Amino acid sequence: MSIALRYAARSDVGLVRSNNQDSAYAGSHLLVVADGMGGHAGGDVASSVAIGRLASLDSETPASDIVATLEESVLEANQEILRRARDEPQLRGLGTTITALLRAEGKFALAHIGDSRAYLLRDEETVQITKDHTFVQRLLDEGRLTEDEAERHPQRSVLMRVLGDVDADPELDLSLRAAHVGDRWLLCSDGLSGLVSLDTIDATLKDIEDPGECADALVQLALKGGGPDNITCIVADVVDLDALPRGVEAPSTTPQIVGSAARNRHRPTTASGPAAKAAALTREEPEIPYEDEDFSEEEPPRRSPWPAVVVLALLVALLGGLLWGGYAWSQRQYYIGTDGTRVVLYQGLAQDLGPVSLSQPLEVTDIEIEDLPEITRQQVESTISASDREGADQIIDRLEQAAAANRPPTAVSPSDGGGASDVGRAEEGAADGMAPLPTAGSPDEGEAT
Repeated sequence: MSIALRYAARSDVGLVRSNNQDSAYAGSHLLVVADGMGGHAGGDVASSVAIGRLASLDSETPASDIVATLEESVLEANQEILRRARDEPQLRGLGTTITALLRAEGKFALAHIGDSRAYLLRDEETVQITKDHTFVQRLLDEGRLTEDEAERHPQRSVLMRVLGDVDADPELDLSLRAAHVGDRWLLCSDGLSGLVSLDTIDATLKDIEDPGECADALVQLALKGGGPDNITCIVADVVDLDALPRGVEAPSTTPQIVGSAARNRHRPTTASGPAAKAAALTREEPEIPYEDEDFSEEEPPRRSPWPAVVVLALLVALLGGLLWGGYAWSQRQYYIGTDGTRVVLYQGLAQDLGPVSLSQPLEVTDIEIEDLPEITRQQVESTISASDREGADQIIDRLEQAAAANRPPTAVSPSDGGGASDVGRAEEGAADGMAPLPTAGSPDEGEAT
């Protein structure tokens, strides 16, 4: 029996975010989804670095070594991300989730950290293989929350473990699994799993045979759910090459790279089919006509300097207009930082253009910076970007919740009924020493993560 994978990778920016911080790689031996975090640039860099480091594994590896090999490569990716954060201060706090499958000789090594997920459809049943490394999942494991409470918990998007500039020695979930012919794997970021239920995922994986069409359908389901986050998924089928019907082509071994690691990093994944191919043809550049090598150009006649002066003046005017437009755009941006004591909302960009400041304080909040968890405080000190005032206010609301959860719990009087609210549970988690971290796929991601 000769095992192979038939796979498809898709990634979409979503309906809210302006850039894609997810990355994914699908090849004949390697499947990886990475959901980046750390702000507008940091998330792109972190997930791309992880994919770039792991892509070299997409080749034959002895089955006895695949778990150790995969673990080593993930830890090397972590070191590379740490180096980038150290060498480029604007990338401080960047990180990424990783969910990866490495195949060799009929076996899979699985490495996982964060809240991206791996699902397996086997014998007409889809199960979630990975466990989210989130604050709410920990409360679930401890029996302090029910499933229904977890879905509505204000800190359901807080990560406890992640790859990157938050932990020099990350703890990975590692396992070795058999590659059964007929299995269908789904790897996805929480932009999909956070909006599409397990029952719907199960039905889609069963109903749509082609991996590419199935991945497209899953992305569309997340978009119909609102698409507030980047959406990335890989659908891969385990097949027996020796059992393929006559005339059926063997699966392609060409790697598929999507999301921020791809050239078209911020574009939605292009659909397949005749219409898409026809549209692609219309975008092809025309061929350059053949030039005669024996052609010799005569000395050009002398020209008046005035056309050049006019062109130069137009260029100067255009450049001035572009600079003014850029400055005006920057003043429609917002970010959250600190004055050293409190959390402050700023209007503009967290940068200076020579002697010109591109931002100004808009509101000094009542949130004490020392009340925030360590990781959240570092992110505020590094600034958290927001594309509009509403998004900035939402980030401040979540920082207020994080500060409240990190303060020592207050006594509950008998008249209060002795019950613990969701916030109370979050306070208990913070008191245990946990440092909540905004998730890569949450509404914090584009700005805070």
